[in-house]
Amino acid sequence: MPFQKLQFKPGVNRDQTNYTNEGGWNECDKIRFRSGFPEKIGGWIKATSEYMLGFCRQMFGWITSYNDNFLACGTSKKAYIEVGGYFYDITPLRSTTPVLTSPTTNNCITTINGSNVVTIVAAGSSAVEGNYIDIAGATAVGGITAATLNATHEVDTVINVNAFTFVVGTNATSTATGGGTGINLSFEIDIGNGDTTQGYGWGTSTWNDNFGWGLGSPVPVFLIQRDWWFDQFDNNLVMNIRNGAIYYWERGTNQDPSTALGTRAILLKDVGGAVDVPDAAMQTLVSQNDKHLLAFGCQPYNGAAGEFDPLLIRWATQDDPAIWEPLPTNSAGFIRVSRGSLIVRAIPTKQEILVFTEATLNSLQFTGTTDVFALQEIGDNLSIIGPRAVTVVNNMTFWMGRDKFYVYTGRVETLPCTLRNHVFQNINYDQADQIVSGTNEGWNEVWWMYPTADSNYNNAYVIYNHLERIWYYGTIERIAWLDSPLRDVPQASYADNTLERSYLYNHEMGTNDDALPMTAYIQSSDFDLMDGDQLVLTRRMIPDVNFDGSTATSPEANFIIRPRNFPGSSYQTNASNTQRVIQTTVNQFTEQVFMRARARQLALKIESTGLNTQWQLGSPRLDLRPDGKR
Repeated sequence: MPFQKLQFKPGVNRDQTNYTNEGGWNECDKIRFRSGFPEKIGGWIKATSEYMLGFCRQMFGWITSYNDNFLACGTSKKAYIEVGGYFYDITPLRSTTPVLTSPTTNNCITTINGSNVVTIVAAGSSAVEGNYIDIAGATAVGGITAATLNATHEVDTVINVNAFTFVVGTNATSTATGGGTGINLSFEIDIGNGDTTQGYGWGTSTWNDNFGWGLGSPVPVFLIQRDWWFDQFDNNLVMNIRNGAIYYWERGTNQDPSTALGTRAILLKDVGGAVDVPDAAMQTLVSQNDKHLLAFGCQPYNGAAGEFDPLLIRWATQDDPAIWEPLPTNSAGFIRVSRGSLIVRAIPTKQEILVFTEATLNSLQFTGTTDVFALQEIGDNLSIIGPRAVTVVNNMTFWMGRDKFYVYTGRVETLPCTLRNHVFQNINYDQADQIVSGTNEGWNEVWWMYPTADSNYNNAYVIYNHLERIWYYGTIERIAWLDSPLRDVPQASYADNTLERSYLYNHEMGTNDDALPMTAYIQSSDFDLMDGDQLVLTRRMIPDVNFDGSTATSPEANFIIRPRNFPGSSYQTNASNTQRVIQTTVNQFTEQVFMRARARQLALKIESTGLNTQWQLGSPRLDLRPDGKR
C-alpha cells in the first residue's frame, strides 16, 4: 500500500473533541506556525546581568533627538530607565520631607559591633518599612565604609517616627555613632503592591458599623498591584502610577545623557509654571499628533484634594504638559465618558484614542475646534479583562475580555478563537490585572500572557496569528512585553517572585531558554486510518522535518506515535502491545524509521528537548496496510 501523507490544519484547537478535530493539532508548547506548518519558537537571553527591584510590569521605549535609545521600566517598587544594558533609578522622592539635612542628620548613623544592621535617628524622617532611602555625604562609621553607606537602602525596621534601621552587606567592626555633618537622607515614594490582594479586615467598612466594632466589612477590599504608565513628551518622559500622582522626567539639553540619568522624576505639578495639574490619574498619555497630555480618570478641575472622577478625561494645553487650567487663551479642557463606572484603559491608534470602560468602548478624537476633543461611544455590552490586555497592530485593536477575545477594525467584533475554553476556564481572575498583551510583529503575532487558575503570577500564554488567523498556546513566565521597532528584538521582563526582582530578556534570539534547553512540542488530535472501520498496521514512517537555524552539532527531535482503537481508550506503554506508544529519534540525516503499530487511529507528536535545536515539521508519510476489522 502506498505511503499516506500526514497533513494537518494549521493552528491548535482545544474547543472540539478529539474525533471532531481530526486532521488538526490539539496540544502544544513553545511552537508557532509559519506558512501553515509548526516550528519551534525563537529562544531568549538576558539583555543584561543587572536586575530591577520589584515586579516590572510596564515598559516603554523612545528615542530622543540626541539619539538616546531609552527604555522606561516601572516596577512595584521603583521606576528605571534602561540604556546600554544599565538601569538608572529615576524613582521620584516623597513630596513631603523628601530630603533631611543637617542639623537633623548630623552624626545620625549608629552601628553595632559584629552586626550588619545600621540605625539612623533623624527627627522627622517618618520612614516606612519596605520603602527605600538614599544616603549621600556620609563618612565611614564603625568600620562600614562610606561607599557602603552612601547608596540606596531598603528600610528594614521602623523604630519610631524618628528612627529606623537598614541592612548592609558587611558587619561593623565596632559600636559607633557618626557619619559626619554633611549627611543627606532622601526618601523615595512608597512602594506598591506586587500583586492584587483582597481582604475583609478591620476598617474595610464604616467604623462601629452593623457588623460589630472592628469586624470590618463583608465586602472584599481590593489592594491593586502597582502599575505605571509612560509616554514621551518630546525628549522627556511623562509617567504616573495607576490612580496615583503624575510625574515628569526631563532629558535635558546635554548631548551626554549621564547627568539627566542621575536625576529623578518629579511631580508634574512641581514643574515651573504648572497650573492645576491633577493630583491623581488612572492613566496619562500624550496625543502625539497634536501634542496634548491627557489624563483618563482623574481629579476634576478645581477639585478638592482626594476628589477623583473615574470617568473624567482632562487634558493640558497644547505643547505644555504642565498647564491644565482651561482658559479662552489655551486649549486645556475636559470631557466625561457618559456610560460605565470607570475608565480601564486608553490606547492610541492611528486616527483616534480608544477609551475602554468596564462595559463600553469609546473613541476620542482631536477636532481642532474650540472643543479640542470629541468623544463617541462605539461599542457597548463588552468587557476588557485588565488594563494591559489590549494591543494595536496594523490599525487593528485586539483585546481579551472576561470570557472571549475582541477585535476593533472600525467596528467591534468577537474574535473567533479555537482555544476559548482552554484559556477562560483556566484563568486566575483575581490576578487579571497582571494579564499583558503585546505584538511580535516579525511573526504576525499577538500575545497574551496570563496567570492560570493555580498561579498568582503570569505563567501561560496564548497567541493569535493575525495573518494566518490561527491560535496556539504554551507556558512562559513573563510579566511585561514590548515589541518595538526601536529595539532589534522583542523584550520582556521575568520576575523572581521569591526575591522580588525583575530581569530584562531579549526574545527571538537563539534557540534556548537563556542558557538552558527549551522543551517544545506539538501533538495532533487522533486521526483515523482507513476511515476508522478497520484496523491498520503501520510499519515505517518517512519523517519530514528540517533543522534550519540549529547550531547544535547533531540536532534531533523525537517523533512519538500514539495508537489506540477508541477515543476513550488509554495509550498503551507495554512494549509487547502493538498499540503501545512508540518514540523514535530523528535527525537531519534520518531517511526512514521503522515501527510496528496496529490500531484504528493514531496521534502524532514531535518534541525537542536539546540545546541549540531549531526545527520545522513538514508532511511526514506513514506506510499503512489494512489489518482486519477486529
